[in-house]
Amino acid sequence: KKLKEDSNLNNSSPMSKKEAKEHIGTLQKLQEKDPEFYEFLKEHDKELLEFNEEDIDDDFESDEEEEETQIDQYDNLDGEAENGEEPSKNVITTAMVDSWCTDIHDGAKIGAIRSLLRAFRAACHYGDDSGDDSTTKFSTMSSSVFNKIMLVVLTEMDGILRGLLKLPPSGGKKEMVVDLMTTRRWKNYNHLVKSYLGNALHVLNQMTDNEMIAFMLRRLRYSSVFLAAFPALLRKYVKVALHFWGTGSGALPVVSFLFLRDSCVRLGSDCLDDCIKGMYKAYVLNCHFINATKLQHIQFLSNCFIELLRVDVSSAYQHAFVYIRQLAMILKEALSGSTKKKPKKKGEEAPPSSTKKRGKETPSSSTSKKETFRKVYQWKYINCLELWTGVVCAYSSEADLRPLAYPLTQIITGTARLLPSACYFPVRLRCVRMLNRISASTGSFIPVSLLLLDMLEIKELRRPPAGGVGKAVDLLSTLKVSKAALKTRAFQEACVFSVIEELTEHLAQWSYSIAFLELSFVSSVRLRNFCKSTKVERFRREMRHLIRQIEANSEFMNKKRTTISFLPNDPTAASFVEDEKKLQTSPLSKYIATLRQRAQDRSDALKESSVLVGDHSSKFGNKIMEDDDYDDSEDEKSAGLLLLGPDSKNNLREDVKKKKNKPSEEVVAVDEDIIGDFILSSDEDSLVDDDTPDGDDSKVEAPPATKRRNKKQNSHLDSSKPRNSKSKKRKRAQGK
Repeated sequence: KKLKEDSNLNNSSPMSKKEAKEHIGTLQKLQEKDPEFYEFLKEHDKELLEFNEEDIDDDFESDEEEEETQIDQYDNLDGEAENGEEPSKNVITTAMVDSWCTDIHDGAKIGAIRSLLRAFRAACHYGDDSGDDSTTKFSTMSSSVFNKIMLVVLTEMDGILRGLLKLPPSGGKKEMVVDLMTTRRWKNYNHLVKSYLGNALHVLNQMTDNEMIAFMLRRLRYSSVFLAAFPALLRKYVKVALHFWGTGSGALPVVSFLFLRDSCVRLGSDCLDDCIKGMYKAYVLNCHFINATKLQHIQFLSNCFIELLRVDVSSAYQHAFVYIRQLAMILKEALSGSTKKKPKKKGEEAPPSSTKKRGKETPSSSTSKKETFRKVYQWKYINCLELWTGVVCAYSSEADLRPLAYPLTQIITGTARLLPSACYFPVRLRCVRMLNRISASTGSFIPVSLLLLDMLEIKELRRPPAGGVGKAVDLLSTLKVSKAALKTRAFQEACVFSVIEELTEHLAQWSYSIAFLELSFVSSVRLRNFCKSTKVERFRREMRHLIRQIEANSEFMNKKRTTISFLPNDPTAASFVEDEKKLQTSPLSKYIATLRQRAQDRSDALKESSVLVGDHSSKFGNKIMEDDDYDDSEDEKSAGLLLLGPDSKNNLREDVKKKKNKPSEEVVAVDEDIIGDFILSSDEDSLVDDDTPDGDDSKVEAPPATKRRNKKQNSHLDSSKPRNSKSKKRKRAQGK
């Protein structure tokens, strides 16, 4: 067996002189101890006994001898003062580092490389609570020496190791390292590679400065291919890079992502699967809460995740399918909780308690239902839908990921219809935006008009605002608005104009369709009905303007339809009005451009100030506000309560009393502008009853201040009652 191993070693790689001598000695001992077996080997395996001394690798032997002599030399230099009293043997100086670098540049001497890596290990573990460890050769250095060692190793060690292992100066993939692992050169030098990567990982976990961490990851990127030989180190590097990617600041997240992406490209599916799972988990952890400042960071994480999937689209489909299915199961649970009812057996009488509490649910069932709804209507779920919408839109032309568009569309539509309450209109608007993006990227028709038109059916939009101006509402950074905010002018304007923008976006996508007249018919009818039912003139004007644009686009397409001579199933129908589509000459295409600019102006205004009052309460465009006859004098007084303090409230009440002394016709004319005591945004949450179901908006009562105001107005308009009856009763009570 020993002879066979030596023979295989002789055939696979060149032998050193030491190994050759051992092999010859083994053959001589075999001939003396068992001559019969030796003669048998001569007849049947003659090649085993014919040892060729030319197979000895003189170069390799010289390298080993040089390595041993260099190690002894550097050990002697480091241990000159071993018997002395001064601990100079543990001190690393700049001269020592320069001598190592000079020897490495001259001929890549292995002894200098080992000493430099020992110094690098001491620098990486500098300051650790290791105590008096006798195994560490170096343990003391100045700050300048520390910086020099870190810079030299991080900038040059990758090239040094590649030259030592006879690899290309850059690049490489997993297969290259796998082939290298079978060679003797790797067996002799792999501990150097492991020492470099392991110590660098240790110092990454200890550093707190983002710039230093980014510099290290930028240099370690070139050596990431060596991690194919060390799976445990690879998992740790991926974990550390994911942490910096999700929580870092400045350039660190970008550098961390580039490290992860290069590792996935070079190492293949083993690293890609862990990176996709880790990045998705990090994305979800960052999406619990959303505000204006965090929105950009979440968008960056989403873009990085989408870019990582480009490495292997077929493998990305497997992960996307699993995660989208999880979202579907969560929605299914919420839908079953909202529609599930206990069946009543035939002939069974209702329990006595049910007659007293008819129509009410038990606390346990209502709590469980709220929990199921909360799983869907939370930032984590909505942002996951946004993420996969971006994935489907980015890879809509890929055959592997395009089939995910249909199930994702069904999930988004179900989420929008889960709770038709007006408090969750921001969620519905986000869902509609996602559906419009999928429709535009895939070229598939998605009926989103009904989701938008149903939002116009709430009773608050059909009457003047009863809650005053209110705080400006950013529908992109909120999921739910309070019931008190539904009655404010700011929310109503944001809701109506968002519906107009998204509906126009949807219709503009199909404004060049040959069936545009049929597609827009229902929308036109519903918009006309809203114009007739609403009492707010500014909403009526916007709707009429949109209706005129739809009619103009229908007339534009009808003229084109009269000139066609092909059948609907003709392939030439796909290129219908292709020139007009490229030039964007349809009326709706021009109109949507102005709406996008108006939406951008409104978004910029919200970023500048969180509270906008008076005639600037919601900036929807100068043209609309100029043409509007809406009187904002009372709104300015109401909004002034936020800025002027409690003393201004008394002045406002005096103005309201003076207003009541005017004729009744004038009071009715400005009924839209009359507001009661303004409720601060911090008190709005106390007005919302948690026990009241969110979907039941019909039972929501007006604020007490508004009720008192309406009673006073009715008494003022009723001529049969004396005006000063209440004041006389109060005087009598005070006199008594």
